[in-house]
Amino acid sequence: MITVAALSPSVDLMYLVDHLKLGAIHRPAAVRVAGGKSLNLARAAATLGADVAAVAVLGGATGDYIEQELVKAGIGIRSVGSPGETRVCVSVAGADQDGLTEFYPYAPEIPPEVWSAFRTRLAGMIASRPGWLVINGSAPQGLDDSAYAQVVEMSHQSGLKVAVDTHGPVLAAAVDRAPDLVKINRYEAAELVGVDADSADLEALAAVIGERTGGQVIITDGRAGAVGRAADGATHLISLPEALNGRYPVGSGDAFLGGWLAATDIGASPATALRLATGCGTANALLPGPGNLDPETAREVADRCTVRSL
Repeated sequence: MITVAALSPSVDLMYLVDHLKLGAIHRPAAVRVAGGKSLNLARAAATLGADVAAVAVLGGATGDYIEQELVKAGIGIRSVGSPGETRVCVSVAGADQDGLTEFYPYAPEIPPEVWSAFRTRLAGMIASRPGWLVINGSAPQGLDDSAYAQVVEMSHQSGLKVAVDTHGPVLAAAVDRAPDLVKINRYEAAELVGVDADSADLEALAAVIGERTGGQVIITDGRAGAVGRAADGATHLISLPEALNGRYPVGSGDAFLGGWLAATDIGASPATALRLATGCGTANALLPGPGNLDPETAREVADRCTVRSL
């Protein structure tokens, strides 16, 4: 089972236009999903058939919409009400240009009483859901840097394995609680270790972080692939197929982690899990809407990935 702690969800709205021009009127097609990094991950894992549930801080009409969409997607949801309206994040994709224009407000501040209610609700859910607990994305305003570390510790006490994907002081504090997986990108890993990101060796970074946690480490590097280090120190480098280059990369890192968890949760080997993770991240970039992917495409890409032991 995979349980997701969603502290900063959003409604993710992507507008598709033929041409994006500043100051002009556009008549876009729109893709709208229940998003934020945690729920992108949840949707990707559920698409692969994993048993996924989420505890999410939700507020207002956008929060109601997210809850309804998760139910439709077959994702179990326990919501924690918050006085702040759940945010809406907007991306605009022009068919005649690469890249996206993005508008991402910060998640609403979480008051102390909401944080307390969230922890209580999460503890109640994981008591009956063995497997993995995932906490990813930036910590909302109003929370202490130790917030994610508290979730890691609470989940370990309940017998769950914990995956963490975040950055900055929140990541450093969580790493000190020895999560079972740290999945971050090159720049987040370099910041954590205190080295220059552009010249850093990913295998060395993974080793430093793995020795600190005693668990598994995955460091992603965009189109260059990823390095995965198992708890026993075995390390793999995975490379993507050259021919694929999706236009919608938002959420690909979340889909990557969702794919890895879905594979690992049913006993896949580290190399197999890395393959499916990479397939999911790539398939996500081929479709508009973060966390949206075709599972067959993900598996086809996974079969074409190259894995090498380091």
